[in-house]
Amino acid sequence: MAAEYASPDEQILNWLNNFIKKPGTIPMLAVLVIGAWLASGFFIVSPGEQGIVRQFGKKVRIASAGLNWRMPWPVDQVDIVNVEQVRRIEVGFGMQGRENSEFSRRTGGRSDAMMLTGDENMVEAQIIVQYKVNDPTKYLFRLHDPDGTLFTATEVALRSAVGRSTIDDVLTVGRQKVQEETREFLQRLMDAYESGLMITEVRLQVVDPPDQVKDAFHEVVRAREDRERLINEAKGYQEDLIPRARGEAQKMLRGAEGFKEERVLKAQGDAVRFKALLAEYQKAKEVTWNRLQIETLERIYPAANKVIIDPQAGANVLPLLPLQNPSFLDALQGQSNSGTLSKKKEVVS
Repeated sequence: MAAEYASPDEQILNWLNNFIKKPGTIPMLAVLVIGAWLASGFFIVSPGEQGIVRQFGKKVRIASAGLNWRMPWPVDQVDIVNVEQVRRIEVGFGMQGRENSEFSRRTGGRSDAMMLTGDENMVEAQIIVQYKVNDPTKYLFRLHDPDGTLFTATEVALRSAVGRSTIDDVLTVGRQKVQEETREFLQRLMDAYESGLMITEVRLQVVDPPDQVKDAFHEVVRAREDRERLINEAKGYQEDLIPRARGEAQKMLRGAEGFKEERVLKAQGDAVRFKALLAEYQKAKEVTWNRLQIETLERIYPAANKVIIDPQAGANVLPLLPLQNPSFLDALQGQSNSGTLSKKKEVVS
């Protein structure tokens, strides 16, 4: 009778039965299984990471960077957290799962961006928060969703900072203050929640009024900038004009002082000269008087335009007319014209 044909599955089962029936097979298999199970407990923690080892769900230790071992599953479990990585969230760029809120439906789907300022104006704000995990134990076990909690807390902190500021401060000079207040308040919230997160930086990206009033508000901002520019120009003109005016005043004062000194010195000199002349006059009155007359005539005659000569006294004097002097010729021409006019008047009359 021919042997029956065995399928591949039956052949494998037969081989396993024969293998198990051999002496020492079961202990060897047990050793291999246990060894593989124990080997699965090795894990590697990279630099900048920490491994939180849990035994039956309870934290027992923190594994540092390098090769580590823990009891294999289901006894121990390990959660590796990167404590050097700088993470970030963005608020105001999108709804991130909040599209169904009543407020978002009323505001067109931007509830995380719309903020109310302290002077009751609406602005749209976008902010980026950078943070790190500084306590991996709290990060894993204190909050169900640390990143989601941070998102909500960022909204709260930003709304609080914007609500304490005017719209002018938020849009212009107060941005840095809003950032700092948001970071401080957000860190206090995270510490109160024991989130294990450390806020490293908060940056305001875009802060604008709503689209309906954006153009009008920008016009107001430009007008204020023009006002500030004109004020600065006026201050610059003032700072330039006042020193120049003071310089001119000092110059005039110095000129007046110099003129005063000059007049005083001249008066003193005239007084000395007059006293000396008086002394000479008292010694020889007639001689001094004649000399003074001659000196006076010497000063007056060169500037005289008309000289009258007594015909009797000046019979032997030859008149010399200054024909080369233009002023003399003009005067002579004027006298000639006036004489001609007078003659014409006599003829007419």
